Amino acid sequence: MNLSVGIVGLPNVGKSTLFNALLKKQQAFVANFPFATIEPNVGIVPVPDARLLQLSEVVKESEKLDFLPPLVPATVEFVDIAGLVAGAHKGEGLGNKFLSHIRQVNAILHVVRGFSDPDIVKEGSVDPVSDFEVIETELMMSDYQTLEKQKEVKGSGDSYEKARWSAVLKLKAAIEKGIPARKVELGEEEAKAARELSLLSMKPMLIALNIDENALRQTEELEKRYAEAFGVETHQVVAVNAKVESDLAEFSDEEQKDYLADLGVNQSGLERIIKKGFSTLGLITFLTAGEKEVRAWTIKDGTVAQNAAGEIHNDFVKNFIKADVVDWEKFVNAGGWKNARDKGFVRSEGRDYIVKDGDVIEFKIGSGS
Repeated sequence: MNLSVGIVGLPNVGKSTLFNALLKKQQAFVANFPFATIEPNVGIVPVPDARLLQLSEVVKESEKLDFLPPLVPATVEFVDIAGLVAGAHKGEGLGNKFLSHIRQVNAILHVVRGFSDPDIVKEGSVDPVSDFEVIETELMMSDYQTLEKQKEVKGSGDSYEKARWSAVLKLKAAIEKGIPARKVELGEEEAKAARELSLLSMKPMLIALNIDENALRQTEELEKRYAEAFGVETHQVVAVNAKVESDLAEFSDEEQKDYLADLGVNQSGLERIIKKGFSTLGLITFLTAGEKEVRAWTIKDGTVAQNAAGEIHNDFVKNFIKADVVDWEKFVNAGGWKNARDKGFVRSEGRDYIVKDGDVIEFKIGSGS
């Protein structure tokens, strides 16, 4: 599945600096892995995954190749959504454009200012919570307009229509109290109907707290403190320094490790954003390993093997026979598919097997009709 994250924020909070760092990552990525033309306001970056190189080295040795199979990591698409100001839901600034772009992404990354710089003009308060509340309010006000346009189909005995109208009433009542749509408890049918409304405040979200460089050693403490202040879970807040991320994009992998170590952190902000994004969205990756390529595939946690096969090719769903599955560590320790089978590490799983993060899978697919 394609994962897209819309980056939003008020003026001068560091959103553009962070996005430009992502673009540098994208340029380095595309140099090695060609993709279709990417729009200027979109950055497609690889999901860091050390497992891929280990798998590739094992495949090279076990298959007696004179080359490493290409690595194809999972990717995240970051969309720079510009134009947010207070009043966006009424068309202020580039409000309508902002709202249409945000409807198309899977999740929202709010960038809020937590750094001090007297030379940078700050619109409104210097409080990160205030930044967040402005953004949340705009999303909820836009949703309220959407809900106001909904009409009850009176006298309808259709169960779906009843669920739809029930969801509309619950969501309107919540937003009137300042509660975003994602926090409203809905029944299964209500939730299905609500998803078709494409409400902005229903989208999963992360908050990037753009802090001073000298505060990076306190990221864990700051994330816990501000998660409480924002009223969200700790895994939804990522403390980063946008300028550091921009600098890192210019360095080699080894230089990045040394630079981060000097700052007292062991992962870049981008890595942590992606990791927390996967957690927030309930995503995992399974792996395929062969001579052609070693690749990571993104799926929803809880996906069954038959549907996971569909990520590789749509026809694999209807022609699915079985899946040979082995944990990636056992695959590496055994030294490839043949040895893993000989050691009894490979399991033959049916269509309803729930795929786990780090499963290395070889799908057996029929020829079809």
